[in-house]
Amino acid sequence: MITTPRERRLALFAWMAVCLLWGTTYLGIRVCLETMPPMLMAGLRWTIAGVLLTGYLLARGESLPGRASWPGIGLLGFLMMVLGNGGVVWAEQTVPSGLAAVIVASSPFWMAAVEACRADGERLTWSSALGFTIGFGGIVLLVWPELAHGASTASGKAGFLTGLIALQIAALGWALGSSYSKRHARHEHVFAVTAGQMLAGGAMMLALGTARGEWSALAFSGRSLVAFAYLSTVGAIGGFVAYTYALRHLPVSLVSLYAYVNPVIAVALGVVILGEAFTWRMGLAAALVFGGVAIVQRRGQTRRPLISRTRKSTIAMTSST
Repeated sequence: MITTPRERRLALFAWMAVCLLWGTTYLGIRVCLETMPPMLMAGLRWTIAGVLLTGYLLARGESLPGRASWPGIGLLGFLMMVLGNGGVVWAEQTVPSGLAAVIVASSPFWMAAVEACRADGERLTWSSALGFTIGFGGIVLLVWPELAHGASTASGKAGFLTGLIALQIAALGWALGSSYSKRHARHEHVFAVTAGQMLAGGAMMLALGTARGEWSALAFSGRSLVAFAYLSTVGAIGGFVAYTYALRHLPVSLVSLYAYVNPVIAVALGVVILGEAFTWRMGLAAALVFGGVAIVQRRGQTRRPLISRTRKSTIAMTSST
């Protein structure tokens, strides 16, 4: 696909919008969880966003993908919404929003690992391995006090470690979903696939919330209602639209850098608005994570010869926070 200078400029603005919007969603999730149970909150968010986007498409005379596309869309909804976004929402019950964003910034490591395991994926090099090692060192530094003091002996610390595990599951789900969508459904209308993914993932999380008996705990405050409205509209639809446009007209390596900017925004908002603590250990851990990710993304990956340049330029038209 040939990108004009005007499209590239608009795509850069779209990328900046992604950095801002998805950086703020961590705070929005944390505020929603003050009164809303996790699975119902996430399920309602994506269902509402999917309905709104579907309504927009129908108003334009367009339609959702055909029946044959729905198994793949349902799989994407599970991987990227239920595991990806659902894992983040679950984790933020016990993990500060800024810290959650820092840990999720390790998702490119998972992507590199998933790609390396595929016959048609990207090769893992020595510099990639170095990036993994540095980034893993950051994660260990981040959680070391809880591990060293026996996190399982206290319910609060146990909850924190459960949240960390949920975030890694979220990152893995995101990587698997991105790898799948990179190779499938590329000929479908991007907004139609996104709407279907939102509806499928939202329905699954609503079912999980119902199974967990969360409806009796559902409540709203003025603050959580505003945050929920933001997540369901600007954060969900606006973020996805900007992301998909940026992916169409910018290199994937550039677009993926939003993962580095999001934690900076999330940490700053968590400290300023929620009064979450920020320590030197968190700062150093974040630097190690970002440094490792940068090595993996910028120097560590090359395409195997079997992959064509055209295929190299394609990626998922959908994505999670």
